[in-house]
Amino acid sequence: MLASTFSVALVGVSAELVRVEADVSYGLPGFTIVGLPDASVRESRDRVRSAIRSTGLEFPPHRITVNLSPADLRKAGSSFDLPIALAVLAAGGQLPPALPARAVVLGELALDGRALPCRGVLPAALAARAAALDMIVVPRGNVLEARLVPGVDVRGASTLADALRALQAPDLSQDRSVPPTARAMGTEADLADVHGQMLARRALEIAAAGHHNVLFTGPPGAGKSMLARRLPGLLPPWGFEQALEATAVHSAAGLVPPEGGLLCTRPFRAPHHTASTAALIGGGPQPRPGEVSLAHHGVLLLDELAEFQRRTLDVLRQPLEEGVVHLARASRSVTFPADFLLVAAMNPCPCGYQGHPRRPCRCRPGEADRYASRVSGPLLDRIDLVVQVPPVVPEALTRPEAPPEGTAPVRSRVVQARDRQHARQGCVNSRLTGQALDHLRRDRVLGALLSQAMTRLDLSARAVDRLLRVSRTIADLAGAAQVDRTHLAEALQFRPC
Repeated sequence: MLASTFSVALVGVSAELVRVEADVSYGLPGFTIVGLPDASVRESRDRVRSAIRSTGLEFPPHRITVNLSPADLRKAGSSFDLPIALAVLAAGGQLPPALPARAVVLGELALDGRALPCRGVLPAALAARAAALDMIVVPRGNVLEARLVPGVDVRGASTLADALRALQAPDLSQDRSVPPTARAMGTEADLADVHGQMLARRALEIAAAGHHNVLFTGPPGAGKSMLARRLPGLLPPWGFEQALEATAVHSAAGLVPPEGGLLCTRPFRAPHHTASTAALIGGGPQPRPGEVSLAHHGVLLLDELAEFQRRTLDVLRQPLEEGVVHLARASRSVTFPADFLLVAAMNPCPCGYQGHPRRPCRCRPGEADRYASRVSGPLLDRIDLVVQVPPVVPEALTRPEAPPEGTAPVRSRVVQARDRQHARQGCVNSRLTGQALDHLRRDRVLGALLSQAMTRLDLSARAVDRLLRVSRTIADLAGAAQVDRTHLAEALQFRPC
């Protein structure tokens, strides 16, 4: 007898439907899985056999062939255990074949028949909705995650026996008692903790308002990392679709815990400077999202920027420009979303004290230049704001003139500026292109100052565009309808000399 159900294979952060077909025929007993499975899928044979017997069901004593279609798509992971078991039981006559035929099923099976949580459930639910399938059956620990997608009939199962019952009728008593909840990414740091550093605080506000990348450079202890970690709190609240996209990326990476659901705050990722290129950008035999994709719609902090490998940093060029990562492999190309806000911090030299007013620099001649050259010019050209962070003066800590401004009022100004941008052009200023920038370049008031800046600072065409975008953001923060010379002049002080 032939029976089938559906599961999914993760391709990047999206899920492609896989038809799981099982055929039980007379012949020498055997269990074969075809359709380009990897080792973890081939091992399903032993887990499925033991789980079926532990549940008290009969494992068909015949020849069993399981086909995973399409056959040219590589399947990996243990989430195929449960769909294979249901397809085998239906093909063996212990389950009506019509029940699993319109369901998407995911889940790993323990040897005693328990259904264990798996990764990629949220992309699977999105794929089930797109294909208009009747239901999705997942382990009980993944129910919250699957129910984030509206319009999908989600049924949870703690065991293989529960999955059989879930196909026939939903367990309303348990599924409805766990509504989708949001989970926090961490405690939000307040900008009021930062004393002094008015220029750096202003740069953070501009970066949040226009989605501009920012680099802090200065000696150790000046507050670069402290400032960078307060940027997520300045960003405006995000919508449901943005949160769903970011949560789907975390689900594909297996980072959504069973008790959690939708991300309630924007992601904040801070990889160590020893991170490899694949860890930062994504990749692997079965490509998984890297740190830039896990920071989608959030903030990516690269502390000690010059300590990263130069080759690793240069892979950031495409995502900074396009907001996506394209990984080309011999068998398949995948695209990861990577629309993040970059905030980086670095010392001016290896010892960290070049230009310090009180501590002498111990570096040899030319060593500071070599250290700075670890960050390539093309990457710096894609950073909108470069801020020199000097040491904090003692008076700012011991005798402050006024309490520092906190996160809430700054975020309020950021939200207002973002609203002006979306009402005017439908996107943030960092995404401005075409006629909007041409209008600013041809403005008579700005033309003379812009030409002078291009000559003295040797700005590239890309740097000029970014300079104009920052000027537009400064004008939005001031509530000005037009960009004038004061806005452009303020933007110029954030360009590297």
